[in-house]
Amino acid sequence: MKLRLIGLARRLVPSTLFGRLALLLCVAVLISHALAIKLMFEVGPSLFGPMPNGPPPGPPPGPFTGPNMVGPQPPHPTDAPGLAHLGLWLDIGIRLLALMVAAWIGARWLAQPVRRLADAARELGRDIHRAPLVEQGSDECREATRVFNQMQAQICQQLSERDSFVAAVSHDLRTPLTRMALRAESLQDGEQRLCFQRDITEMNTMITATLDHLRGVASGEPMVLLDVGSLLSSLVDDYQSWGHPVTLVEADLSSPVAPLLTQAQALRRCISNIVDNAVRYGGSARVRCFEEAGQLCIEVSDPGPGMATADLNRALTPFFRAEGSRNRHSGGVGLGLSIANDIARRLHGEVRLKNGASGGLVATVVLPRPSSTPN
Repeated sequence: MKLRLIGLARRLVPSTLFGRLALLLCVAVLISHALAIKLMFEVGPSLFGPMPNGPPPGPPPGPFTGPNMVGPQPPHPTDAPGLAHLGLWLDIGIRLLALMVAAWIGARWLAQPVRRLADAARELGRDIHRAPLVEQGSDECREATRVFNQMQAQICQQLSERDSFVAAVSHDLRTPLTRMALRAESLQDGEQRLCFQRDITEMNTMITATLDHLRGVASGEPMVLLDVGSLLSSLVDDYQSWGHPVTLVEADLSSPVAPLLTQAQALRRCISNIVDNAVRYGGSARVRCFEEAGQLCIEVSDPGPGMATADLNRALTPFFRAEGSRNRHSGGVGLGLSIANDIARRLHGEVRLKNGASGGLVATVVLPRPSSTPN
């Protein structure tokens, strides 16, 4: 029976915002009138005393009657001081209070689906593969949610088609590059052969970096609870086995780093790009992990020349190559830090760049804990 009543009540609620607002105002007016009448009858007598019953008493005996009679005039029942004014203010106050409460409840009621849609749009900027919104609420909200879900599906489809197109183009480009590499091997002139091989390697590197950049934007890896310390230790061991001078600063045992809910492969790739950048331009890298203001910070520093202050923010944009302060003959194409920043932003974080106090570049990946992650 209770479920039937709830279902009937839901069917009686209008499905449009206009109908819901009109219903809310009607209910508010009816409740305010009912409260005002109830309080006037129940509270009024206790404030002003009982009203006199019956006709007013006659004049006292005397030789005169009417306005010229001797003695005081008889009291009149309507002469109760302040009764009309107090009743009017009480009525207005009750109605105003009821309307204010109804307006507050109505504003929250009507704004809830809009707020839910805004939160979903904010989350979509961080994760294009998030789950679609459930269509609920008024007709207008359902239509907006349906359009929002269609937009998300179209964006995902366009990203997938772009990845397929770029992969096909890269295959078509690498086929002639492979033939060029084979022909370069047959050249008799050693200097010419080295020039061809260097150009072919650079083109392959650019194609690979561009594909990595595009895949980083469209990745849909699941979230896992990750031991960041173990990840960094494994990453540094790999670099050391390859002969790169990369060191890991051990965390303070008194304040160990707690596991982080994140995408393991994406985070590893983010840190790898930053370490590659440090080794390529600075000669070595120093990795450190610590907690700061409820956020996990992974810092990678190098002893290289650093960057000009004006180039620090631009260094996170795709295909940016700093002039003068960084080596332009090291094989990079300007996508390493950009890919790292895109991955960090997808993980609700960011990459911060600054010049070290004693020289070199310091890149810090800042990742929020789940409790501080935006909704």
